Amino acid sequence: MARPRKPLLSRDRIVETARALVDSEGLDAVSTRRLAAELGVSGPSLYNHFRNKDEILEAVADTVSAKVDLSMFDAADGRDWRRALHDWALSYRAALTEHPHIVPVLARGPGRRPAGLRVADAVFGAMVRAGWPPAQATYIGALMRYFVTGSALGSFARGFVDDETAYDPADYPHLGQAHLLADHQEKVDEGAFETGLRALLDGLGVQYEAGRYASERAGSGAGGFATVRPAPKLP
Repeated sequence: MARPRKPLLSRDRIVETARALVDSEGLDAVSTRRLAAELGVSGPSLYNHFRNKDEILEAVADTVSAKVDLSMFDAADGRDWRRALHDWALSYRAALTEHPHIVPVLARGPGRRPAGLRVADAVFGAMVRAGWPPAQATYIGALMRYFVTGSALGSFARGFVDDETAYDPADYPHLGQAHLLADHQEKVDEGAFETGLRALLDGLGVQYEAGRYASERAGSGAGGFATVRPAPKLP
């Protein structure tokens, strides 16, 4: 009998199938037995490609990290550090909201995942090039991960039921319209994310200018004075 042109099983097929299961049913739906059944193979054959389920989920998470745009961190791109962080955060959140069930795995950090490590490397390198001290660049990378992954773990708008009788004004005088939030999930959640992101970047801008002022003043002598340019504003 002629051998098939393509192997019956591959890492990519396993990962694609696992990602589809995670997207449709959540992390608990993934098991080696379930994957083998979905792929039409025997369970032990999966172990030729992955040691266990955790490795499969790590690989799924890395395919999501690979969707994040990093072009804004290229040295030749021309965007200042604030605009680069802003645009990257939007791409990062878009990738996570497309695959929300894998976010708990991504939230653990990049570990050994190649795409996840490229993300961390790009952010850190861009912040250091912009003039942030390495320690602060590390904090910024961590801060952005906390903020973006946290925003993707759930929906604020869908945290309220759509029953207008659920929030008695006698008990919750300011939640009279809360039952309407779920109907405007995308607008509410995206607006909240953008508001928080701009506030975060404004705060970093203040720290950046304060740090540069201290550095320039120290370099100019005890009686010197350094003019500080305002942080660039996002449109």
